[in-house]
Amino acid sequence: MFFPDKVAGYAEARRVLKPGGLFVFNVWDDIESNVFADVITQAAVAEFPDDPPMFLARTPHGYHDVELISADVKAAGFSDISIETLEKISSAPTARHPATGYAQGTPLRNEIEALGPSALDKVTDRATELIAAKFGDGPVSAKMRAHVVVVS
Repeated sequence: MFFPDKVAGYAEARRVLKPGGLFVFNVWDDIESNVFADVITQAAVAEFPDDPPMFLARTPHGYHDVELISADVKAAGFSDISIETLEKISSAPTARHPATGYAQGTPLRNEIEALGPSALDKVTDRATELIAAKFGDGPVSAKMRAHVVVVS
């Protein structure tokens, strides 16, 4: 999900794969299927509607279309393709934990900080409020979903 030329990256993986080997990778599903990431993005949009930091939607959750992924690995020369979508629950002790983790512990932080000196606190606080409003102040849980790709 993080390298720009997916087909070239997959082709290189195929080139170095031992005969009979498997290439296994995973990518996040769309942002709407990953609730905490989606709420953080909503908080960023609410705080900065004219220029929202969209790293999460654009990058880790931007390469989620299983038909596109399948086409890309086929274009790289793989023929046996399996894509399984897994849904799990992400849990945290408080609403503040996922808000802080996503806003301050991912590359989203760079986009937020570029918007001004108090931007990081604003987005983290807004995200905490949104998560708490949806799931409560105590332990929080929300769905997360990813695709596991196995090709040979």
